[in-house]
Amino acid sequence: MSSSDVEEKTEEEKAALKAVREARKAEKELAKAAKKAKKAAAQAEKEEAERILPVTYLSAEDQDQYDPFGDYTLVMSRSETGRDFSKVVDLGTEHVAGDKVWLRGRLQSIRVKGGSCFLVLRQDSFHTVQAIYFKDKEQPEMSQKMIKYLKSLTEESIIDIEGTLVDAEVRSCSVQNVEISIARIHSVSAAAAQLPFLVEDAARSEEEVEASQDTDRPFPRLGQELRLDNRWMDLRVPANNAIMRVQSAICQLFRESLYSQGFVEIHTPKLIAGESESGAGVFTTDYFGTTACLAQSPQLYKQMAISSDLNRVFEVGPVFRAEKSHTRRHLCEFTGLDLEMAIDDHYMETLEVIHEMFKHIFNGLETRFSKELEVIREQYASEPVTFTDEPCVLHWPEAMEILKEKGFELGDGMGDLTGAMELALGEVVKEKYGADFFMLDKYPSSIRPFYTMPDPEDSRYSNSYDIFIRGMEICSGAQRCHDPELVVKLMEEKGIEAGEGLQSYVDSFRHGISPHAGAGIGLERVVFLYLGLDNVRKASMFPRDPNRCTP
Repeated sequence: MSSSDVEEKTEEEKAALKAVREARKAEKELAKAAKKAKKAAAQAEKEEAERILPVTYLSAEDQDQYDPFGDYTLVMSRSETGRDFSKVVDLGTEHVAGDKVWLRGRLQSIRVKGGSCFLVLRQDSFHTVQAIYFKDKEQPEMSQKMIKYLKSLTEESIIDIEGTLVDAEVRSCSVQNVEISIARIHSVSAAAAQLPFLVEDAARSEEEVEASQDTDRPFPRLGQELRLDNRWMDLRVPANNAIMRVQSAICQLFRESLYSQGFVEIHTPKLIAGESESGAGVFTTDYFGTTACLAQSPQLYKQMAISSDLNRVFEVGPVFRAEKSHTRRHLCEFTGLDLEMAIDDHYMETLEVIHEMFKHIFNGLETRFSKELEVIREQYASEPVTFTDEPCVLHWPEAMEILKEKGFELGDGMGDLTGAMELALGEVVKEKYGADFFMLDKYPSSIRPFYTMPDPEDSRYSNSYDIFIRGMEICSGAQRCHDPELVVKLMEEKGIEAGEGLQSYVDSFRHGISPHAGAGIGLERVVFLYLGLDNVRKASMFPRDPNRCTP
């Protein structure tokens, strides 16, 4: 038998060998796939075990069924949970060590390291408390997931915390005698990881920022436009938030004083057929095929209220001025605090009412809102406004003499005051009378609106007045001309036509009206000057100026 016969295999044998090899290969592949699947299953099981699930919190009675961490599903008023949320400001006083509490607030800061976590919860902008978490050796897996979740939280998120108060000494928070030992924490609304700026940076005073510039770690300067573009963030800053609360307080105190003096609050139209007064631009709009404008003031309507036998009225409402004034004290929309009242003999009756009202505001701010003022003055330094017990009134001729002595060129002395002149008068009044708050009356008629009553002795002057804080005007007012023929004459002298809106105004005088006087006060300017701020935009929630109509 030849060697070739021995070596050669039949086709059947070759096929059998090939089948064996393929079977072995398939077996290996199956084993490999099984191993891979087992590994994937183990990884999936691990990931599932570590996955932090959303929490739909429906009831405090059932909370043991919920994980003690995880983002809430969207709060959509599914149920009333029965939880009793506490206020941070009450911790350490009404709630003491050993008490269990629920809190909701902003995550101001968080630091997670190893098996521990320290965070600060902020409420109402300036109440803060520290919360802590330490890994539980008896529940290592649960603790690991809690630490993982804490690491995922972003600053400025809204969070809920349940925990037990424990004694502590925490100097960096407003609550300094207790802190919260966290048992449960959930994100209610997550903030983006990248914010326009940090609230911490926005809360520094200009002096702090300036002093840091020559150090290794200078603090960032946040420009006004960046702040205003993200105003909701800027208003989280304790001082800026407190400014809005002071603005609210001034409205409250304004109302309190006038209600106590027999006034009625009214609400006048803001869409009108003609300009409210001369000398200021208006915003116009289409009104069903005719042109209307946004009211520059409630002036005409509060006077018509006097004709309606509402003898003492006030209003808190928006005022619109289409003036391209790019200054630190002008806005295109602001809140007007307006008042009008019938007088018996003399407009001094109105000045006395206004003086009493401002005294109530100034005293009320310093006594009832001292906490807010303290927070503001930590970032924006100022002193309380000083004022006299009785009205401090300068007359126009006296003011002109003061300004001459200060070296101002006054011409015939009948022109309006510049900002520098107002500041100079403020300095003299402060030095002479010890007052930041004063009144100046008898303005020239030529620089006052048509409805201003002329001075009875010299018609070149008028029974009008402005009121100042720290040498800047906050209020303009006058005895109004209530004689219809004289009103028409004054309108003609100023080149004003009695259109549809003004005709109704004049007619209200033709039907009989009490002598009256009043004033219009700029709320934001009062806030701005009382607090010694550098720009009126800080006193406006969402300011409107020639370059800004958003947000």
